[in-house]
Amino acid sequence: MKKIGRNDPCPCGSGKRYKQCCGSLGKVQAARAHAVDTSIPETFQAALEHHQAGRLPQAEAIYRQILQAAPNHPEALHLSGVIAHQTGRNAIAVELINKAISVNPSSSMYCNLGAALRNQGKLDAAVASYHKALAIKPDFAEAHYNLGIALQQQGKFDAAAASYHQALSIKPDYAEAHGNLGNALQRQGRLDAAVASYLKALSIKPDFAEAHSNLGNALKDQGKLDAAIASHHQALSIKPDYVEAYSNLGIALQQQGRLDAAVASFRKALAIKPDYAVAHNNLGNALQHQDQLDAAVASYLTALAIKPDYAEAHYNLGTALQQQGKLDTAIASYRKALAIKPDYADAYSNYLLTALYGPDYSPAELLAEHLAFAERFEAPLRANWPAHDNHRDFQRRLRVGFVSADLRAHPVGFFLESVLAHLAQQALDIFLYPNHSEVDALTKRLQGMGFAWKSLVGLPDERAADRVREDAIDILVDLSGHTGGNRLRLFARKPAPVQVTWLGYFATTGLRAMDYVLCDRYVAPANESDHFVEKPWYLPNTRLCFTPPQAGIAVGALPALTNGRVTFGCFNNLIKMNDAVVALWAQVLHAVPGSRLFLKNRQLNDPSLQRATLSHFAARGVTPERLALEGASSRSDYLAAYNRVDIALDPFPFTGGTTSVEGLWMGVPVITKQGDRLVAHQGESILHNVGLADWIAADNDAYVAIAVARATDLSSLATLRAKLRSRLLGSPLCDAPLFARNLEAAFRGMWQAYCNQAQAQKIFEPR
Repeated sequence: MKKIGRNDPCPCGSGKRYKQCCGSLGKVQAARAHAVDTSIPETFQAALEHHQAGRLPQAEAIYRQILQAAPNHPEALHLSGVIAHQTGRNAIAVELINKAISVNPSSSMYCNLGAALRNQGKLDAAVASYHKALAIKPDFAEAHYNLGIALQQQGKFDAAAASYHQALSIKPDYAEAHGNLGNALQRQGRLDAAVASYLKALSIKPDFAEAHSNLGNALKDQGKLDAAIASHHQALSIKPDYVEAYSNLGIALQQQGRLDAAVASFRKALAIKPDYAVAHNNLGNALQHQDQLDAAVASYLTALAIKPDYAEAHYNLGTALQQQGKLDTAIASYRKALAIKPDYADAYSNYLLTALYGPDYSPAELLAEHLAFAERFEAPLRANWPAHDNHRDFQRRLRVGFVSADLRAHPVGFFLESVLAHLAQQALDIFLYPNHSEVDALTKRLQGMGFAWKSLVGLPDERAADRVREDAIDILVDLSGHTGGNRLRLFARKPAPVQVTWLGYFATTGLRAMDYVLCDRYVAPANESDHFVEKPWYLPNTRLCFTPPQAGIAVGALPALTNGRVTFGCFNNLIKMNDAVVALWAQVLHAVPGSRLFLKNRQLNDPSLQRATLSHFAARGVTPERLALEGASSRSDYLAAYNRVDIALDPFPFTGGTTSVEGLWMGVPVITKQGDRLVAHQGESILHNVGLADWIAADNDAYVAIAVARATDLSSLATLRAKLRSRLLGSPLCDAPLFARNLEAAFRGMWQAYCNQAQAQKIFEPR
């Protein structure tokens, strides 16, 4: 057994030499502790040696012997408490260390007390204890470091970073402090600085597995997925049983699209630690992306069996149930997530989005639910809305920012690309604020347009708002609403004087900070303007401008002419196919003898959803041979599949948008039904703009009647099919130069209204 030298660091963690700390506990200290055994210092030395070597049971037994002889021996009490903390008995640790402090307080005691309190979740008390340690010993680097951890757990990332910096000013080669500083910086969205901190930690301690894995997380947020994956592999080469690294590796692999490898990585984590709820949750995400929805649900339920208060798992369970069309149970899962974590804005947004799909919520109820979101997440921020000092000249060049998680091959990207290409750059400075790290061909085309590209990935809302203000944005445009990856809490901070929601969502955001919703007269009739908190701003023709696909796919002949039967089709999200939709489509099939229905979407990759779909139609007398079900494919194959469809059927109340326009581009007209809210009016707007208003049904009976009339006049249907692409391309739906001029005029009008309002407020401001 190696004896502790008098000049060695004391194992109690005080940072002092042993002779100045525990080694000084001679007879004087023993007497102070009412000790009667003069051999205590030698016995204490043996306990310290065991403790330093990690032989905790032996050390604890000797500390206990010492305390039997000297119940108030401060360091035996203290270090017994340290062992209790090390072995997860934090309540006992707090009791023992507090007793030691009452006898003879020291900075190390307060520091270790803070650690035990922190493990109990008593963060305020832990922070207070670390401050007491530093009052005794201001240059106690370990206390500054541990204070930083507690502050970070409280979400006080600025203060945590300051504590880590203080520790490093005392101890520059403190690798753990560099690593945790990286964690705080990453949570602040300062990814470059975080990466630098991790690299500094690794330059000091190359085998620091946690720093390798955390570096991988920061690189992932920067979109550097290859480098992120390499970092996680490096962590695992150092620490092969590092379950968190396997889980983090799986997330990076999933973002890279390597779903099989991601699933394998999560399963490796679970082989090491079967009760690791985080890995079960992450495995569920990967399985859901593979369209294995039943398996995903099972993974989320396993995570929740292990950790019932796991808000993120409740949320993810909701998304899987939503994809299965189980809207009521999905909403229940989102509500459970919010009950556990009331500030879980993503769960609230998904609840609102899910409510749009079903027929159970009236427009008034939807408005009320969106207002409730604003009361929870925006109302506390309103008092701190900034006074904007943007120059109020309505004729000057404007700075316009677009915020989206979908600047990629996504419906938002498809409707945005050609518009951005035609905006008058001599009159507008365009800023694109992506909230995603994915880069595909469409992303690269947008990046190549020469606009400012400023990622918000990993950036907290307050720092994102600072970025918008620093860019002096005049008009900030939300392209997401309550869809995935939205930054509505950024908009709730009112970083720009004029804020607009457009394109990506189909209802009000609920936010007072959002000044306008861009719409057209079809999707937001004047008598429905009270559906919105925002003021509707009407574009002249349409709120949508489609970017035609680059794929050269020809429109085929009408399939019915060769098949001898009419094929109806719908390529929309299966979630939209509620009971009322299935019932109406079954009526259509019964009314058109021999007809078939072709459904195609990614959810139908899941055999259980195929079976459920067949069952829903069978319950209404539609036999399986009259249905064709097909899952996801490449976009080219997806578009080509319209050559197997004669007439498209629009669901409701959530009508088609992208799918309807893509179908028109492939020569397939769509039957839609009049609605009573924006999400239900999309089909009407599309058909009015392409000159097919006679395909809009006033009610269910009219819907069936249109289907029968069109299906029995194949000659007219074939003629329309041959002309439909050119009709679409010549319509406002594809006139990007016209749409861009209209959009610019809208921005100019909004800005003029703002300038006029500001001037009026200035003139009539009471003295």
